[in-house]
Amino acid sequence: MKTKRLKKTFFELNQRGYLKILPDRLFLKIEFRIRTGRPLRLKDPQTFNEKLQWLKLYDRKPIYTTMVDKYAAKQYVAERIGEEHIIPTLGVWDRFDDIDFDALPDQFVLKCTHDSGGLVICHDKSRLDRDVARQKIEKCLRRNYYWHGREWPYKNVKPRILAESYMKDGERYDLRDYKFYCFDGVPRFLYLSEGLENHKTASISFLTCDWQFAPYGRSDFKPFESLPPKPEKLDEMLSLAAKLSAGFPFLRVDLYQINGKVYFSELTFSPCGGFMPFRDSSHDAEIGKMLRLPKKEKARHHGETA
Repeated sequence: MKTKRLKKTFFELNQRGYLKILPDRLFLKIEFRIRTGRPLRLKDPQTFNEKLQWLKLYDRKPIYTTMVDKYAAKQYVAERIGEEHIIPTLGVWDRFDDIDFDALPDQFVLKCTHDSGGLVICHDKSRLDRDVARQKIEKCLRRNYYWHGREWPYKNVKPRILAESYMKDGERYDLRDYKFYCFDGVPRFLYLSEGLENHKTASISFLTCDWQFAPYGRSDFKPFESLPPKPEKLDEMLSLAAKLSAGFPFLRVDLYQINGKVYFSELTFSPCGGFMPFRDSSHDAEIGKMLRLPKKEKARHHGETA
């Protein structure tokens, strides 16, 4: 009970901005202890989550900002794997009131370019509750996602609203998201997610690259009850993920297969902010062995030191 109260207090203070005075390194040490009950080993990180925290502090390159910007990343990715893999953009705006809804089709997707929660899926424009959409989008626009978990790539992303074409795979309304975990340009495994619009009913399972259930699992989502059908474009997705992740110690490359074509979703440096809730701590340690950390570059932000 005491731990739950401490965790709740910590996140409330962070949400209100009171913890911005803490340097990134100290903040992450506190958050890691609160979330996991263990100290964060930055001098000799071993687990996957520990190494992601290390990368958040000591692997900071300007290109990362472009790669996590949901609008700017489209051009970045198109230059590397081709424009045909990019979901069409319908518009980009700085404010919700600037959106020309009359010019949008009956179905579309709105998302914020700078965070992980600003998503509105419109199945029928005539039934869209614009006030609800406005409330959600404007709340996200006011938030700098970097302060949530000190994921540096998001710090300088310009908050904007992106409208994309609504994509439907055959008769399916929920797209399956293929998230490839890549280490030094090599996809080692992936996880498949479905129905993330509702976390209570969504499913996530880790899979091997030859399409079998992997031994890893998350404690916050139910797994698929049976092995989903292997996507016909799996080999192509593996090849594209390898191209996009080449030169990075770790990168998660998210892709879709829609009507027989592969589309880019997003790039992620720190899944779950480096706090992946594995069902078994041994999974955290095993995946940690796959991640080779680069030479440490002293962080130059917020007075960081090793």
